[in-house]
Amino acid sequence: MTKLLLASSFKFITLVSSITLASNALACATCGCSLSPDGALGYATNSGWGISLDDSFINQNQLRSGTGTISAAQVQALTGQEVENQTINRYLTLGLSYSSGTDWNFKLSLPYIDRSHSTYGTDATLPLTSSQLSSASATGLGDIKLIASYQGWLPTKNLGVQVGIKLPSGNYGGASVSNTNGTVGQGSVGRNPVGFGPAGNSGSTYLDTSLNVGNGSTDLILGSYYFQPVSQNFDAFINGQYQFSMKQELNQTGADYRPGNQSNLSFGLRYEADPLIVPQLQINLTHKNADSGALADRNDTAGNVAYLSPGVTMSVMQNTRIYAFLQVPIYSNLSGYQLFPRYTASLGMSTHF
Repeated sequence: MTKLLLASSFKFITLVSSITLASNALACATCGCSLSPDGALGYATNSGWGISLDDSFINQNQLRSGTGTISAAQVQALTGQEVENQTINRYLTLGLSYSSGTDWNFKLSLPYIDRSHSTYGTDATLPLTSSQLSSASATGLGDIKLIASYQGWLPTKNLGVQVGIKLPSGNYGGASVSNTNGTVGQGSVGRNPVGFGPAGNSGSTYLDTSLNVGNGSTDLILGSYYFQPVSQNFDAFINGQYQFSMKQELNQTGADYRPGNQSNLSFGLRYEADPLIVPQLQINLTHKNADSGALADRNDTAGNVAYLSPGVTMSVMQNTRIYAFLQVPIYSNLSGYQLFPRYTASLGMSTHF
């Protein structure tokens, strides 16, 4: 019954995306934190400037396929299948916002990404030991987002739409067409793509294109949200967002890459009996299509994921709030063989002036 309900929810995500059109990358369907910061902090209703900072930690250390787990030895037994070991992601995102009043809000998001990745490669004849691991580290400014929100549709100002753009500001790329072995220093495309260190099965080759801090894509972001008190002490919200690639810098024949389209749907409850301490619960759903192109891991980048996300928001001084959330996966259906987190942790703060 639970699986049927979640499957229906993912169909609803697709419907939300279609309505929005008419009106967050790793080799995993959960490429980044799917938590809704707007749900955590509340939607802007006052004019003025705001600053926010979000710190998210995602440790992808579990191999999964479909709806279940799978061992590294089982993956290695598959011909030509890469056996990934671990991806540790740290996202530090600075947000700058401006509200002209109760109707319009503009937000610029500047992410800094610190990612380490290790893999055993695709050689089925070598043991799965630490000496065979290849490791790479990708750090730096990620892809910037600018989103405009309008919530002047209703007198209550609690229904909004969003339009935004993601820019290819982070470093991205991979091996060029002529570099058939993917060896670092023998030809690349993009801007400063990261390579593995010299050790291990994949030593001195380029990191997967989807694991760099940027992906070279200019994306359009469309979304909508609604929030409403449901009793004396409870507020509820729902928001959906759809992101798809419009233009790819990696567009050379044989060395192209396009990230898969992604839909996110979040809904939750906030308990506001005490305005200084607000416990809340979110459910976050993500649907991601497969990446495409010669530089894409086309078989291992699509899927559906659901998180249960308990957390709390606290007011620590005038116009300043902090929040802490733990996202626990309750459902995943992933294509291919992907690294998946057991949990995601997020801390954030926001101040307005």
